[in-house]
Amino acid sequence: MRVSRLLTKTLREVPSEAETVSHHYLLRSGMVHQIAAGVYAYLPLGWKVLRKIENIIREELDSAGAQEIMMPVLQPLELWEKTQRHHAFGKALFTLTDRRDRTLCLGPTHEEVVTELVRHQVRSYRDLPLLIYQLQTKFRDEPRPRAGLMRVREFTMMDLYSFDTNEEALDISYQKMRKAYRNIYERCGLPTLEVEADSGAIGGKDSHEFMVITDTGEDEVIRCTTCEYAANVEKAESIKPAGERRSLEPVEEVATPGMKSIEEVADFLQVPRNRTMKAVFYSADGNLVFAAIRGDLDVNEIKLKNALKCTELQLASEQQVRLAGLVAGSASPVGLTGVKVVADDSITLGTNFVAGANRPDRHLLNVNYPRDFKVDIMQDIAATRAGYACPRCGHVLTSTRGVEVGHIFKLGTLFSNTLGAFFLDNEGRQQPIVMGCYGIGVGRLMAAAIEQNHDDQGIIWPAPLAPYQVYLCGIGMDKTEVATAADSLYEDLRANGVEVLYDDRAESPGIKFNDADLLGIPLRVVISPRTLKQQGAEVKRRNSKESQIMPLDDLIRQLKSWS
Repeated sequence: MRVSRLLTKTLREVPSEAETVSHHYLLRSGMVHQIAAGVYAYLPLGWKVLRKIENIIREELDSAGAQEIMMPVLQPLELWEKTQRHHAFGKALFTLTDRRDRTLCLGPTHEEVVTELVRHQVRSYRDLPLLIYQLQTKFRDEPRPRAGLMRVREFTMMDLYSFDTNEEALDISYQKMRKAYRNIYERCGLPTLEVEADSGAIGGKDSHEFMVITDTGEDEVIRCTTCEYAANVEKAESIKPAGERRSLEPVEEVATPGMKSIEEVADFLQVPRNRTMKAVFYSADGNLVFAAIRGDLDVNEIKLKNALKCTELQLASEQQVRLAGLVAGSASPVGLTGVKVVADDSITLGTNFVAGANRPDRHLLNVNYPRDFKVDIMQDIAATRAGYACPRCGHVLTSTRGVEVGHIFKLGTLFSNTLGAFFLDNEGRQQPIVMGCYGIGVGRLMAAAIEQNHDDQGIIWPAPLAPYQVYLCGIGMDKTEVATAADSLYEDLRANGVEVLYDDRAESPGIKFNDADLLGIPLRVVISPRTLKQQGAEVKRRNSKESQIMPLDDLIRQLKSWS
């Protein structure tokens, strides 16, 4: 392709809407164009990158025995109503009504549709296992589309579904997909970290995300460098330090004038924070929930949401708290009635806690569970932080940032039981199909590659993803010998199967070199009067400052060995 004929042009200025490195460079390089908030068009260079990622994904999944299909974007809402996931997705689910007043949705994912499909195709255990995937457009009405291709409303996704006879067979499919994912990222030239993850609105059992580690990533990853434990901060666990254990003392009410925060109360009463009990109020699907946790810890709202099995969770309003008779800053589960109480297990790791007295400016000393109060749910709802102890080996956890580029999880029989996807086992008994789900956001993977591979001048594409392998520059195109030599080399490269973008414009060397760096193509080849005097071309790698002259008569062979 000649740059003079390329649809898009590079931008010199940073677009005002660019929020991240990848967003910045995708717009400036002309890889994508924003049509609306969270809606992008892929232009020729960006589309080539996307297709390369798709081809790598296809080859690895096909090699693993998966079969590619194509399912519709439009889905009957009644399928989602059967699984109740229209509540879980809430306003993120795009819906519309057709001319017959039937409600449809634009698929954010395809578990319901693929289960409906398979229930009509599978009869016997002999029809299983199955691995089915597609590369399809998905739609999610994100409340705050941002960061370019990282969080959008329309996107391309690879979603694969496994169907097995039992949990043991599912684990075989799951491990097969883990290996396929590792192969995909390795072939893309992207080092990734596999971490334990939350399954989100889709639910499920075992769940892992694949993270591209980068300082600009939107996800926090908690990891142990000793035993390789790693988890998304939403899922991460730790060994909570035990508090003091003494004989239980009688409850005593004390005055705490004007003291509301944990820090204020602890300092006033001269007790460590791990001997206080924190109260946080939430609204879970509109119902008030009291969360109790040790004062030196914070609530992980994803863990709390999972514990409550609710669709929407947010901090309770002042009005909700007031109407329930709770006193902000002086609340505790002691004597509390009519409100669901969820407690973190940290309140069992210590004795004689300071807790609110449910009266203004008053607190209780020596509160102990279960002597002084009861809870409805007791489990880990604490946020894990760097510096805490690893739950596997006890060493110190660290924190890093990353971009999620893949998610796999075990669904079990949730969808098959609900939608009637059964099979006959070898004894003729009807059993629910056991499912797994596996996804890769293709555009997000493209953006993550830029977040991990760039410098101040532009993108540095890993060679397998680059739209072209060679950026050919003619410097001094007004001179016949330069134009002739550059044109000839361009045709020779194409004839030898080398992907080449030929900058044939009558522009200055500075503009051409800047564009070469911005586009991030692995090799830059320059033809100029100076190089022709040496009967060669100047060759430079994108990720190197050094260049060298290669003879024209051996250039193609050497370029192929470099790429």
